[in-house]
Amino acid sequence: MVTRSLRQARQAARRHGERGFTLVEIIVVITIIALIMTLVGPRVLNYLTESKVKAAKIQIESLASALDLYFLDTGQYPSNAEGLNALVQRTGSSSGWSGPYLRGTVVPNDPWGRPYVYRTPGSQSSYDIISYGSDGQEGGSGVAADIISSAR
Repeated sequence: MVTRSLRQARQAARRHGERGFTLVEIIVVITIIALIMTLVGPRVLNYLTESKVKAAKIQIESLASALDLYFLDTGQYPSNAEGLNALVQRTGSSSGWSGPYLRGTVVPNDPWGRPYVYRTPGSQSSYDIISYGSDGQEGGSGVAADIISSAR
């Protein structure tokens, strides 16, 4: 009987230790996770913002290629009034138009959800395609800097 009660006491002690974590253990784990997030979090957010800038540059180059195809077909770039929509919809003044020059029925917005700005003539060439960056305002620096592609 003594061995049986001793065995039961050991099993009870083992079960007691398997109940869960103490409050101190949980606080230590949460603190470690918080420290990791303070070190890793800003880097991850920086990669996300940098990827939006890269995506905007790629989209601008795609729009520039479509504008060049438009020019080859019509002999001119779309006017400021026609804008980039001339790449997906025929306008009245564009003889020789054989588009759409972009997939889909609408011109894509920049990665921040705002429309690209199209200007013709451009600052140093036939046209400019501009994204105002993360802040949506002209000028800026870093991820808020303007992204401009000009025709060569």
